[in-house]
Amino acid sequence: MELLHWVFSFPAMLGAFLVGLVFSGGRAFFVDPDLWWHIRNGQNILATHRWPTTDPYSFTVAGTSWLAYEWLGDVLLGFMAKSGLQALDGLLITLASLVILALYYYSTLCSENSKAGFVSSVLLCPLAFGSFTLRPQMFGFLFLILTLIALELFRRGRQRALWFLPPLFVVWVNVHGSWVIGLGLVAVSLATGLFEFHIGSVEAQHWTKEQRIQLELMLLASLAMIPVTPYGTRIAAYPFMVASSLPINVANILEWKPMPFELFGGKLFLGTLVFFFAFQIMYHFTFRVSQWILFLGGTITACMHRRFVLLFVAFFAPLLATMLARWFPRYIPSKDKFALNVILMVGVAAAMFWYFPSRPALDRIVEKEFPVRAVNYLRNHAVAGPIYNTYASGGYLIWALPEQKVFIDGRGDLYEIGGAFAEYLEAADLKPRAFFVLRAHGIRTCLLQRNEPLATALGEHPDWQQVYGDEVNVIFVRREEPLAFDLAARKQTAARKE
Repeated sequence: MELLHWVFSFPAMLGAFLVGLVFSGGRAFFVDPDLWWHIRNGQNILATHRWPTTDPYSFTVAGTSWLAYEWLGDVLLGFMAKSGLQALDGLLITLASLVILALYYYSTLCSENSKAGFVSSVLLCPLAFGSFTLRPQMFGFLFLILTLIALELFRRGRQRALWFLPPLFVVWVNVHGSWVIGLGLVAVSLATGLFEFHIGSVEAQHWTKEQRIQLELMLLASLAMIPVTPYGTRIAAYPFMVASSLPINVANILEWKPMPFELFGGKLFLGTLVFFFAFQIMYHFTFRVSQWILFLGGTITACMHRRFVLLFVAFFAPLLATMLARWFPRYIPSKDKFALNVILMVGVAAAMFWYFPSRPALDRIVEKEFPVRAVNYLRNHAVAGPIYNTYASGGYLIWALPEQKVFIDGRGDLYEIGGAFAEYLEAADLKPRAFFVLRAHGIRTCLLQRNEPLATALGEHPDWQQVYGDEVNVIFVRREEPLAFDLAARKQTAARKE
């Protein structure tokens, strides 16, 4: 009976409404272009029981060293994809719901107020939803919040909560490179508990000797999990490589660009910061030094790279909930109306079941964003290769047309290291060497988005002919065999790479 009361309690009902809110956004099935190559890679690992060590999908960097750094996430995506788009959308909604529910629990735990935790999570959902795409990073977001929860429970006297961390890191290091941030959270928690002080709105609480030793042991145990991968310790270098040696990716990939303050999401982010500092000035809330460090770190990283906005959300949610708790009375179990909670929760579940998108609806969503019809044309017509493709369509080609090697896809780090990313930008941005790049690689066919600059240029070029077009994509083929100039261009490219 006590378990039923907990399952159908008022805080649980609020959690059900959060799931419904996530569902309302997730049913639109926003598909990141990288999803498709993650699926193909996972299915290849499942089929062969081998982990790639060189690039198997492109002709521009074929043979270049490449590790499937997120292989475990790829395997899950590949397994779910066997059941179709509805299974993938269900996985997206499930992962996003778990992230928001974990955020709700963490905010409630820190503020000691489920209503404040709920409102905090709802207010931050618009910032979080932009990052909810079906990629291995979703697991990283979830594990990040679970780490914060474990540390908070430990701080509140639940000593066994830290035992959860080493097995979590075993999975995390094989799923996504954000495990480095997780280790950083443990290190920050340990370091900020070495002193005790209270200055203005900042306080630090001293760990006992037993707590400090346990934190140190769990940090060391978590570090020991890093080599437990199919690639040994080599996988540990990936996050640092991404952060330090990929200037072309950082300058050109949308998610690596700074926060767009001119757009709604950027304005909402800025407004959230203004709200926080205004209320902090008025009411002088006191937060732990670790919370301030994480909040400031999350704010800076989100401003520098919009992909880190979920870090900001995770670090800011407990601060916002603590502020809101000032105006929300705490939950009193004796006043709970369990029958009403059951009715509302069943209503949310029924609505989700009724409005879950059909397979044709999901097909239409994918068709509007990816070259579905263009790939069907390539399957049914003898089109000469190699094929030049856009960055956004490469992943879909790997998944839908695996026999055709791609020019580029979403593995930007690989293509920057191999030199193909810079060449792609020459062609995609229609720079002076654009046609030289096509000749150097012997490109016979181009699969392009309808309105991109190169498509416009090829449409006016006498050596190229459009053989297919729809609302999303166009396909051009060369009219003639490569000339001597093309062969010379290839030799120059090979010499430059050497």
